Amino acid sequence: MKLDEIEAFVAVVRSQSLNQAANLLALTQPAVTRRIQNFEEALGVALLDRNTKPLKTTPMGRAVYGQCRAIVREVEALKHLVSDNAPLAGVLRIGVAQTVADVAMLKALHALREAHPELQARVSTGWGNPLLQKVDEGELDAAVVLLPANRALPDTLLGESLGPLKLAVVARKGSMKKRVHTLAGCQAHGWVLNPDGCGFRAGLQHALAAQGYGLKLNLETLGTELQLGLVADGVGLGLVPLPLLHASPHAAQLDVIALSDFRPEIAVWMVRSRALGKMQSALKVLAASIETSFKAARLSRAA
Repeated sequence: MKLDEIEAFVAVVRSQSLNQAANLLALTQPAVTRRIQNFEEALGVALLDRNTKPLKTTPMGRAVYGQCRAIVREVEALKHLVSDNAPLAGVLRIGVAQTVADVAMLKALHALREAHPELQARVSTGWGNPLLQKVDEGELDAAVVLLPANRALPDTLLGESLGPLKLAVVARKGSMKKRVHTLAGCQAHGWVLNPDGCGFRAGLQHALAAQGYGLKLNLETLGTELQLGLVADGVGLGLVPLPLLHASPHAAQLDVIALSDFRPEIAVWMVRSRALGKMQSALKVLAASIETSFKAARLSRAA
């Protein structure tokens, strides 16, 4: 068996498509097919179920994929090790939670370009858990996500907290009395939230379930500004990061609601693969910039 056969197999499993794997490897589809066939012949076992669309692994193929993924990671780490004196180049694949992108990513990318001008950052946004899975599976080099401060990561990943992020429950200005409320007392108003998969929404649902309540969802939509506008129109209550609330043109039309039994706070995390190699220096630049941006947002609120 050869390394290029292993790399072809990993690419096919990740993309679930021979065409997409060929594009990733800059090969023709027949060339990728030959590498997969040669790899199966060398092992003496079928790795892909060719009767399914998209392509899926056989039970043995899933086990082999885990080993192959580890081999590809180690080879990448070795390449970085022997090129330590060369400037960073190529592509850094980063997944970012949308809130982080809104607050801090523009400055972070500027800092990265200044520090490593030959390095290209490829940024995608998404929810926390799917982004972590992509890092674990090698589709992303790192992810900046919002997680509980005590979140345990898989052994294959490394992470560091870049600081806390406070959330605010908001209502249309004057629609609720200025006193401390409870989750139960908010039930009649309902909520305007992100679609399912959002960590903010999951935290609220968990807190409600602990009290025996279900989530009353008036409307779900992506985009903090749209949500704040809908809350300002009286559609329901919102749950948003404080830095985005303070920067919003809708802020004057909203009240922050104090709750005695729900104090949402999470942390901004940088999570990466253990086999990232010298790309770690690029992530340090990003992490420092993101941490500074969130710290500035907290200080601005305090002032």
